[in-house]
Order: sequence, then C-alpha cells, then structure tokens
Amino acid sequence: MESSELPADVALMWGLRDERRRGPKPSLTAEDITRAAIELADAEGLGAVSMARVAERLGNSTMALYRHVKSKDELLVLMTDAALERPEPLPEGVDWRTGLTFWAAGVLTAVRKHRWYASLPISGPPAGPNNLAWFDSALGALAGTGLTEEAKVGVVMGLMTYVQGEIRLSLDLAAGFTDNPEAFSRYGATLARVVDPRQLPALARVLEAGVFDENISFDESSDADFDFGLQLYLDGLSAFITRVTGEQ
Repeated sequence: MESSELPADVALMWGLRDERRRGPKPSLTAEDITRAAIELADAEGLGAVSMARVAERLGNSTMALYRHVKSKDELLVLMTDAALERPEPLPEGVDWRTGLTFWAAGVLTAVRKHRWYASLPISGPPAGPNNLAWFDSALGALAGTGLTEEAKVGVVMGLMTYVQGEIRLSLDLAAGFTDNPEAFSRYGATLARVVDPRQLPALARVLEAGVFDENISFDESSDADFDFGLQLYLDGLSAFITRVTGEQ
C-alpha cells in the first residue's frame, strides 16, 4: 500500500509520510524529535511537552520541528508508539494463560518506565509499529486455543482495556495518596458516617465486615490488585474457551 493511501497518523508512525525536499538531507528527524519529547516528559511530565520546549531541548528553532512534525497532536501520536518499545518474545511452549500473564506483565513494566504514558489520549485502535507488535504478541498467545480470529481480537481488546485501565487508575490513586494520605487512612471512618444500610446495603455489609478498617494506601509498584483482576479476567476467558471449543 502506498503511503499516500494511509491515514496521516499511521503514515507518520511508520515513517512513510513523503517528506522529500530539495537540498541537503536535514540533520533533524521525526525520530530525534520524538526521542527528545519522551525525555522531556520523563523528566518533567507530559504537561511540559510543547513544540517550543522540545525545540529548545534539541537546540533548534520551533519552525525546524514543524518541517517534520506538524503539530503537538502529531508529536503525541509518535510518543504513544515510540515510548512503548517492542515486547519481549513470549516464552516458547507456554500455554495461553501463561503467555497472556507474561504479556500483561510486560505492558505493566513498559508503561511504568514512563509514568506520563497512562495520561496520553487514546484516539483509536493500535496502528503504530510498536503497538501492533504488542497486539500481535497477545494474539499469538491465543494461537492454540481453538478460538476464531475474531474472538481472539475481542479477547485481546478486552485485556488491553483492563490492563490500561488498571495502570491509569493505580497511577492516579498513587498520586492522590501522595498528595493527601489522610483522606485514604480515614476512608472507612468517613464512609461509616454517611452510609445508610437501608439505602446502600451492600456497601454497609462491606463496612460491617471491616474491609476498610485498616489504613488504605496505594503503591504503584505493588501488583497485588493488578494480578487479582487479571486472574479474574483469565478465569472468565478459560470458561469462554471451554464453552466455545470444549477445550481447557
């Protein structure tokens, strides 16, 4: 397929946008710009990223950047793919559950290298080379399940939703705990004052069981909640595979 037939953002991520110009080969590339933007986001957060700040980091004029990346939105598209890097190959000979667990842990590790990644806007399905490599890896883990290709895509998209959602939630909660740990430590006592068992009976039973009696804290490096939810998802997938294929 010719690059002119591709959506502009896809051509950009794959380096297929036609940028032929007369004169000497430019010393600056889209890859240089993306790398500098990622370094800036790592150091100061996503809010610090602008075309002007990236240009300053590169020692170039802002206009020099626009010759390669037309807007900050385009730059964010490039960052979305480049920061994720390529997945590690799945271990050979593992079953689908082990493969998807390995895959999910890999996504978690990759995103934790760039805390800002979870704040990037998601504007569509994966289309960049790195994101598609992750997509392919998860689909590959399901190769021996007997599921249809359509079902495999549904499984992986659902798993992506869980993994990305849990990462975003854990980072937000960890930041909130850092800013106001007292709100978390008093959560159970706060709910006890406002929860009416007649109106919120299920939540009242949770409080009565003492679930929120202990101090609540959030550590983004802890995988306990992530693993719990992941195994629930995989348990459901196991039942689905058995139902539609008759195999475990």
